[in-house]
Amino acid sequence: MAYRGWEQRAAVGGVFGNWPGIVGQELAEHTRPERFEDGELTVVADSTTWATQLRLLSATLVRRLNEELGHGTVRRVKVVGPSSGPRRPGTWRVR
Repeated sequence: MAYRGWEQRAAVGGVFGNWPGIVGQELAEHTRPERFEDGELTVVADSTTWATQLRLLSATLVRRLNEELGHGTVRRVKVVGPSSGPRRPGTWRVR
């Protein structure tokens, strides 16, 4: 694996597989890692409340992930909340 440069990919795959063990069961029930690219881990939250909570914990999460993967592997955690669909342009509407 080291010869082919797959060590980091395998370690990151382990993080995806052990998400509850890294962030805790409660947080893992409401979030999931989606993508890791160029030192940025994208995590999806199932509500805006959990997205906010994860954003507040992002520095701690980066430190915890780097303990697992090696210093400097994860530089940033990008948190994505749920999509509410496209917004209609224009003025406010009242019914």
